[in-house]
Amino acid sequence: MEKQLEYNKIQKSAKLHRTLRNIVTYALLTFWALVVLFPFYWMLLTSVKSYSSYNAEYIPSFFTLSPTLQNYKDAFTSVPLGKYLGNTVIFAVVTTAVMVVVITLSAFAFARLKFRGRSLVFTLFLSLMMIPNELVVITNFVTITNMDLRNTFTGLILPSVTSVFYIYLLKENFEQVPDELYRAAKVDGTSDLKYLCKVLIPICRPTLITIIILKIIECWNSYVWPRLITDDPNYYLVSNGIQEIRENGFGRENIPAMMAAVVVISVPLIVLFLIFRKKIMAGVARGGTKG
Repeated sequence: MEKQLEYNKIQKSAKLHRTLRNIVTYALLTFWALVVLFPFYWMLLTSVKSYSSYNAEYIPSFFTLSPTLQNYKDAFTSVPLGKYLGNTVIFAVVTTAVMVVVITLSAFAFARLKFRGRSLVFTLFLSLMMIPNELVVITNFVTITNMDLRNTFTGLILPSVTSVFYIYLLKENFEQVPDELYRAAKVDGTSDLKYLCKVLIPICRPTLITIIILKIIECWNSYVWPRLITDDPNYYLVSNGIQEIRENGFGRENIPAMMAAVVVISVPLIVLFLIFRKKIMAGVARGGTKG
């Protein structure tokens, strides 16, 4: 009887410990979620405040009783925000499509094809990740300028059609597919390209989807290269458009209109991430795990 009472006491103590631990854990997670989400809430709140009410606030207000959508209307009428969005969609879609072809063929060559010095070449290829981005930007700028491709979509797209990291990620994923499958396909007379398209790509689709999503996000947020290679507003992307809006659109003092433009630009990426967040995590985890 005493052992049973002692056992029950231990069980209650362990249960209380787990409950307290869960309370502390969820309290910290809730606090961190509020910290992370508060800038988005503040951006959205500011975007629905009128210019006069925003300037009349001596103490920032965390809510508004008279929201307005006028700022969103101004975001599309005062500046060509729609054109910036269209340019960004073209840039992101074309760049991602070309990059997927390039990295898929490269990853397949490193993962399955046998040629002399393959390991050395791949090691040297990975070493490119050690080169600072600033040096690459300078080299690309000189090359694109010499090719007379400034203020063109070709000049915007060309430097972004490959990625050492994505090739490495996809190569590791390809190598998880058993070699016996490749040998069986070769015995049946299947070409390397057909094996890639019919076997490897369907099996590794989660990783490819992850790469596509991450590349679209990267293109959408691209700032330095588009700002450097374009000075024609007809080729501005949304990242550069924000600066143009700030300088020549609403003006530096019209913060609500600026926030409305930022909300319009941010929503597609937020929706894309929320829809595919599980695939992104699963693809990265699978790509980085061998066996």
